[in-house]
Amino acid sequence: MCLAVPALVISVTDPSRALALSDSGGIRREIDLSCVLGEGPPEMLVGRWVLVHVGVALALISDEEARASLALWAELDDGERQ
Repeated sequence: MCLAVPALVISVTDPSRALALSDSGGIRREIDLSCVLGEGPPEMLVGRWVLVHVGVALALISDEEARASLALWAELDDGERQ
C-alpha cells in the first residue's frame, strides 16, 4: 500500500531539477515537482497543494482536499496519543 500526504509548495529550491520546499503539517521537506509540472516553470506551483509520496509530488489537489486530508491525519494522530 502506498501513502501520499498533502503538502503546500512553499518555494522553488532548484528550478533546473524541479525541486521545491514543501510544508505538510509543519514538517518541511524538499520535494520533486517533475510529475506535476505540466508546461510551465516550477515557480507556477508555489502556493499550490500537492500529494507527496517518497519525496515526489504525484498530483495537484485543491485547498479543500488538502485541508480535509490534513484534518483526518490530525484525528488519527490524536487517536494514537490517547
